[in-house]
Amino acid sequence: MCLSVPSKVVEIHDDATVTVDTLGVKRRVSCHLICDPLALGDFVLIHIGFVMNKIDHNDAQESLDLYQQIVAEMELESEQ
Repeated sequence: MCLSVPSKVVEIHDDATVTVDTLGVKRRVSCHLICDPLALGDFVLIHIGFVMNKIDHNDAQESLDLYQQIVAEMELESEQ
């Protein structure tokens, strides 16, 4: 099973790549597998270094909030 965390496009490059921010981690990924044009601030899902699709900002934020809640609960459990 693969878990894809929404990533925000923070920089667009001339070589069909973008830099994304995934929960504070920035990395450069390929746009060769997506037809939709990307803009700064778009949220995308990535698989093995490739943007697979663009997602709605509200859906992305809902997912990110849920991931942060899960991490907080896991940290709380590890302290017990």
